[in-house]
Amino acid sequence: MRVVCRPEVAPGFELAGLHADTAIDGVSARARLMALADDPGVGIVLVEERLHRALPAEFAQRLERQPRPLVAPFPSPRFDTAEAAEEAVLEILRRAIGYRVRLP
Repeated sequence: MRVVCRPEVAPGFELAGLHADTAIDGVSARARLMALADDPGVGIVLVEERLHRALPAEFAQRLERQPRPLVAPFPSPRFDTAEAAEEAVLEILRRAIGYRVRLP
């Protein structure tokens, strides 16, 4: 399983143990997906919804018709500020380890 997402989203997936390939727009997402489609070890690719919508329509349709990899979009996180995103990650860590982590 692989993930294609924006660079600011990638650390969350990597903390969860997934390899995240980053892309900043539909062009770079298409390039990453083409490379992953050629990798026989990749069966599922999660694509951030924002990037999936930016893919050319004919390319997205071709991905849907291919048996492998299965490409599934996931909702893009929505945070008003970087601080809000940081707080969300800190809360997840607090629940997971039972301790409030402080950032410098």
